[in-house]
Amino acid sequence: TEYGSPDTLRLVDVDRPVPKEDEVLIRVHAASVNALDLHFMHGRPRLMRLMTGLRRPKEMRVGVDVAGQVESVGAKVTEFQPGDDVFGVARGAFAEYTCALESKIVMKPTGTSFEQAAAVPIAAVTALQGIRDTGRIQSGEKVLINGAGGGVGTFAVQLAKDAGAEVTAVTRTKNLEMVRAIGAHHVIDYTRDEFTRNGLRYDAIFDLGATHRLSDIRRALTKEGRWLLVGGANEAQWFRLIGDLLKAVAQSPFVNQKVKVVSGRARKEQLTVLKELLEAGTITAVIERTYPLSEAAEAMRYVEGGQVGGKVVVTVEA
Repeated sequence: TEYGSPDTLRLVDVDRPVPKEDEVLIRVHAASVNALDLHFMHGRPRLMRLMTGLRRPKEMRVGVDVAGQVESVGAKVTEFQPGDDVFGVARGAFAEYTCALESKIVMKPTGTSFEQAAAVPIAAVTALQGIRDTGRIQSGEKVLINGAGGGVGTFAVQLAKDAGAEVTAVTRTKNLEMVRAIGAHHVIDYTRDEFTRNGLRYDAIFDLGATHRLSDIRRALTKEGRWLLVGGANEAQWFRLIGDLLKAVAQSPFVNQKVKVVSGRARKEQLTVLKELLEAGTITAVIERTYPLSEAAEAMRYVEGGQVGGKVVVTVEA
């Protein structure tokens, strides 16, 4: 009911939601925590409050990634029926039941648990857009993933490797072996080494959190390299990022290096691609911790601490 820390979150009993004509009602088995959830919880950057509510959140439900079983369907829904196992995006996923648009969910991948499926949507869609759609990573290219140990980063490592790229993963010490295990060819411990100052150059830098300035990134890119940006970790980084983007636009006539922003908005066709990749074993969800629904606030607190390797999942008992 208010912006702030995980202390503002409350688990309460409310009426079961009723699906609209283009929605399905999902009995939630699992949901996962994203940086997006933290931004909505904090109401930061404050500019986003123009859409989410100036003084307090218009939408009080938390969570967007969901995996569960269809309970009922709206009048215009044709693709799903009660009993189907699905995953995708739905507002208010930290709950026993939630409603999702038919266009925002797909059938759960065969051989994938609800917990694994719930860890996929926003993080893997963001990685897919950055590596395939926006970045257009090609076989043989050298790609650096800054923030490779997080939810988006672990999927980006796997997708870049699948594209045939030579992947360098930048992460904290505790995640080095994990990113190697999922496919990174080289690893850099950012607590010890600075990738913008080691003399190496990359065809693409997939940057999670915008921790570096444009001038530093240019030094680590090839002459026609791409800087693929995914948001900022805090408000100060968001404002600095806006400044760098404006500077990049001004410099664009004089340099061949490109700066591109990755949106991370989930679409059905992307979820379908991810379903196929999961079934083929090309990608897998890295889950560090699970919490029961009653401890969802603690799950948010742990992710807020910035120490996660992979994803944190909230499970819902029947």
